[in-house]
Amino acid sequence: MSKAMFIDRMSAAATYLGPGVIEVDSYQTEITDLVRRRFQFGQRIKQTRATGQPSRYFEQFTIPLGEFTNPRQIVSEAAQPSRGERALNLKAIVSAMNFSLFDVEVTQQQGEFQGLQAKDLTDLVNGVMYTHDLALWAGNDTDLLANTTTQYVGCSGQILRGAELANIGNGVTTITPVTGSGIVSGASSIVDQIKTYIASMVAREDYEVLPTSIYANPLTCDQLDREAKLLNLNVDKVQITPGLVVTAIMTQAGLIPIIPDASIKVFPQGNGTFLHTFFVTTDNMIEYHYLTDPNPRVFQLGLTGNLGGSFSVVKFGAPVVKGAPYAHGALIMIR
Repeated sequence: MSKAMFIDRMSAAATYLGPGVIEVDSYQTEITDLVRRRFQFGQRIKQTRATGQPSRYFEQFTIPLGEFTNPRQIVSEAAQPSRGERALNLKAIVSAMNFSLFDVEVTQQQGEFQGLQAKDLTDLVNGVMYTHDLALWAGNDTDLLANTTTQYVGCSGQILRGAELANIGNGVTTITPVTGSGIVSGASSIVDQIKTYIASMVAREDYEVLPTSIYANPLTCDQLDREAKLLNLNVDKVQITPGLVVTAIMTQAGLIPIIPDASIKVFPQGNGTFLHTFFVTTDNMIEYHYLTDPNPRVFQLGLTGNLGGSFSVVKFGAPVVKGAPYAHGALIMIR
């Protein structure tokens, strides 16, 4: 290579060449990263070991009831509790990444991004959890046992189709969602609709229902906060995790937090309006049935032909909303 060609190529690599100075590009060793990795609901859902494939459990619908009778002539009919078997198929989430031995060693020798391989492996796991969290609400399968897709049966779908999925009969029906429009005042306010809706759940004679949380998209939560500010409504604040304080309202089931979760969808309806949904849940009756480990597992496969490393991350399990027709509900509004 001629001297002129070397100087020309060095000039292309350097930011500035001058007497006593050769300036080359340098970077901060930390990568700016605000990419979302988790959603709130996925961090709060109850984890339980699956019983197998499918995972099975029993649900009780009624108890034997007493009956009044003549105290001098006691007559009764034999009764029995009503129970049903429930089952859900486990699903799989997988992700993979290959590392070139040459490129990894070049990066290590440069000394600029020493932990890059570890970060990428961690993010591979986080990517599986992101997909998991998103599908907990929005999974597009429609049947817990006779699967139609490889995704979860989303908790939103299980709640909205509660009576159909549970197929419990015995006169049990779902609570009809309340529909409204606009930020309104008085008895038709969002807060009042939520309070009345929860009161109707608690007032059931056949099930002892005490909802514990309300989940909604942050934009939906903003609708409630703006109404509360506009109408000077009294709302409380509670801390659900360290550093996360959310709005809470007093209901017939007690103080219930309204938890923002971006994995819950808001659907445009035209004319500048959107369909919002508040999901009212009894948290201890929503479970994630996992196989082996509730966390994703990382497997290093054999070396590839170019001595590169290959890693795969897998997670097995599925969510189930127990008591979907009565222990949970959905308040649907257009705003």
